[in-house]
Amino acid sequence: MKAKDQVRVDTLRSVLSAFSYRKIEAGRELNDDEQADTVRRQIKQRSDSIAEFTKGGRTDLVAKETREREILAALLPALKSAEEIRPVVRAALSALSPEQRNQGGAMKALMPQLRGEADGGTIREVVLEELKALETAP
Repeated sequence: MKAKDQVRVDTLRSVLSAFSYRKIEAGRELNDDEQADTVRRQIKQRSDSIAEFTKGGRTDLVAKETREREILAALLPALKSAEEIRPVVRAALSALSPEQRNQGGAMKALMPQLRGEADGGTIREVVLEELKALETAP
């Protein structure tokens, strides 16, 4: 507030409000995972808004939502890169039966493991790359 960064103030207030709503829904205090999940939902909302505003040609609102998304992302721990999650993906694929060794089966096994540690899109890309590598391997 002292820095007069109104976008940051508004963004943090919206997160606090979202925490309050989740707390009321749960009927108890939120744990750290629930708070992080709430922030991730806020980030997803901003991403969806950015896509819609881009389609509508509203560059002013795209810039505002992008800034808010960056502020929210700074509240979460850094996500793992594709190279950091590749060994986890390989291990999960090797543990799956041949019938389950597809994108859906792999994602179902990996998402609970990597929840909050990596972006779903990044996980999906690595899974597809590894599945393709398995198909071409002799």
